[in-house]
Amino acid sequence: MKNRRLVCPLALVSALALAGCGLLPGGGNKTRTVNVWLMRDSVSDDFLQRFTDSFEAEHDGVELNVTIQDWTGIGKKVTEAIEGPGGPDVIEVGNTQVAQYAETDKLYDLTLESVRDLGSEDWLPGLAEPGSIDGAQYGIPWYAASRIVIYNKELFAEAGIEPPKSRDEWLDDTEKLNDGGNQGIYLAGQDWYTLSGFIWDEGGDLAVDKGGVWAGALDTPAALRGMDVYKRLQALGKGPKNADEQNPPQAEVFARGDVAQIIAPPSVVPAITKANPALKDKLGYFPIPGRKAGRPCVVFTGGSDLIIPENAPERGAALDVVKALAGEKWQGELARAMNYVPNKTSLASVVAGQEATATMAAAAARGRATPNSPQWADVEADNPIKPYMTAVLSGEDPQQAARDASEEITDTLAE
Repeated sequence: MKNRRLVCPLALVSALALAGCGLLPGGGNKTRTVNVWLMRDSVSDDFLQRFTDSFEAEHDGVELNVTIQDWTGIGKKVTEAIEGPGGPDVIEVGNTQVAQYAETDKLYDLTLESVRDLGSEDWLPGLAEPGSIDGAQYGIPWYAASRIVIYNKELFAEAGIEPPKSRDEWLDDTEKLNDGGNQGIYLAGQDWYTLSGFIWDEGGDLAVDKGGVWAGALDTPAALRGMDVYKRLQALGKGPKNADEQNPPQAEVFARGDVAQIIAPPSVVPAITKANPALKDKLGYFPIPGRKAGRPCVVFTGGSDLIIPENAPERGAALDVVKALAGEKWQGELARAMNYVPNKTSLASVVAGQEATATMAAAAARGRATPNSPQWADVEADNPIKPYMTAVLSGEDPQQAARDASEEITDTLAE
């Protein structure tokens, strides 16, 4: 990865020259347009309007032009933009996508700003780590979401059960709930994001970087222990062994009212209550329990980072946009408006009054992201973890199945 550099010759370093390079705001009287790409449904129209009005009022001569992008096909579009002659100034990307864009050597190194202006020491690890490549910060954490346990309070009350504090207690309680025609939990056999959390909680990983060479790691003792936890939990319900959580959508299964728990982000709640309005006041939430009482399980953290391409025409103003969006004021506004987890653990209090989001924030404090390889997206495209899970749940030898899946991961990451 290249070192950070200024694009203006040193001989021209004066206030006027810096303004001409876009490194200082407010140079001249010309209105500067900062082009920003945000993803669909990341923000509400109201939030976007309030942010735009506020930012433009505070930055004389700067105008924001926000374009909403769709996730489908976005990878190719972003790559073309950052490799072109002068694309957008700020781009929202999925937190696990930063590595593939950084591999192009076309992203601006934001390490200085992350330390000096944005308090990077307090960022959620599941957002910060995938934005950091070879010690340089290219992605600035924006917002997060994670999986939690959504449960039916009525079924818990009938069984005399309170939300558990540890994994062993959770497994015991789920077995008690799996009775009388009710499912203790609905857990599809190929929910690999949930499996990832169990593997990480045991000290394992999906893949590891061995001196610059990535290798699959599902066959390590720690990863196999995580798979065993998943198998024990999945058996306490009727989830299919050969499908993921979208087939059928687990929110619809839970909405029937005979399922005590699912593992999902709170974003599924509207689908649950739409399918069964009677459940609206019967939903409860707790973090996925970890091995130790009172310490949540590690979870996969999804969400978005903000990047600035090296070719950004208005880099100075783009930096101001990123600092504002990732700063305390607008982090709080975004979290409250969209039920997101803020990018810092110290900001969790801003969602204290939102039960599901507050639970998600507690879980995200121990969040992780998928392996930080530029080729990880290729692993997910033809995901060998899913058939591996089905094989183990169907009674095949876990060690051999894990070894086979790990070899496939290794081969894909080497391409």
